[in-house]
Amino acid sequence: MSNLNAVITGVGIYLPDYRLTNDELSTMVDTNDEWITTRIGIKERRILKDKDKASAFMGAEAVKQLLEKTGTNPDEVDMVICATVTPDYYFPATGIIIAEMAGLKNAYAFDVHAACSGFLYALTTAAKFIQAGREKKIIVVGAEKMSSIVDYTDRKTCPIFGDAAAAVMVEATEENLGVMDYILRSDGEGVKYLHMKGGGSICPASEESIKNKEHYIYQDGQPVFKFAVTRMADVSAEIMERNNLTADDIAWLVPHQANLRIIDATARRMELDPSKVMINIQRYGNTTSATIPLCLYEWENKLHKGDNLILAAFGAGFTWGSVWLKWGYDPK
Repeated sequence: MSNLNAVITGVGIYLPDYRLTNDELSTMVDTNDEWITTRIGIKERRILKDKDKASAFMGAEAVKQLLEKTGTNPDEVDMVICATVTPDYYFPATGIIIAEMAGLKNAYAFDVHAACSGFLYALTTAAKFIQAGREKKIIVVGAEKMSSIVDYTDRKTCPIFGDAAAAVMVEATEENLGVMDYILRSDGEGVKYLHMKGGGSICPASEESIKNKEHYIYQDGQPVFKFAVTRMADVSAEIMERNNLTADDIAWLVPHQANLRIIDATARRMELDPSKVMINIQRYGNTTSATIPLCLYEWENKLHKGDNLILAAFGAGFTWGSVWLKWGYDPK
């Protein structure tokens, strides 16, 4: 069998219409536009207002757009991997629901739960299935309704997150393209700094857990920021070093959009010019597993076949990682 690589051949997204601006947020909690913009870099974020729709709906809409853009028959898709921390249900997997909504009758599906690093974990998992020669077309989806777990009276977390979904088509190729290398890491020390206590088996839903707001995101910002700055920057530099890549070789850094200062620190560690860094945090905030593919979609017309991209993320757990990706196609 020839050596197979896993290459991205298309990107689709879904963004809710509603824009929650910093000014509106300041009427809900003690904050203001200057504070949020200076410390995080966000101006607005999208919110899915419809209570009858959630992550699977957004994911399915992104998949439908992806199928149309790539001219893919739904029956050709072998697998769906959904990265999410806001599943529609505790079970079944949100990926299964997305596959049903998008008409992917021949695909089997499952979820990956790695917080903001989820897309990287899911993408590298898809790459391994492709390289094994068993599947030819896999869709990787990042879908998050973060507004469902945000406490809008908590000024430390509510400015950060937004809702969105983005999906990529991953296919087999014999060209020297696609996922070339990856580094994934995790450290359970991070649990105490960033988590949602309620809803799992250790703290199931109860009157007390709801009263104590344990079904919302909890974050101790300073330790999370410290870990994120060092880990995301280090792993991005590491993947370059072990593949003999210099800043001149890199077309784009595609960073998780959590905090503008973390992104800047990662670019500096890579000695990368700011003009090579994808940044859209100001418009969408942190959409967790959807941030990286959302960047790929927005920069799609600037990407060329063979471009070297470094994808980097850091998330709760802690989880973090980087992927060296050779882009698979020219602007369409």
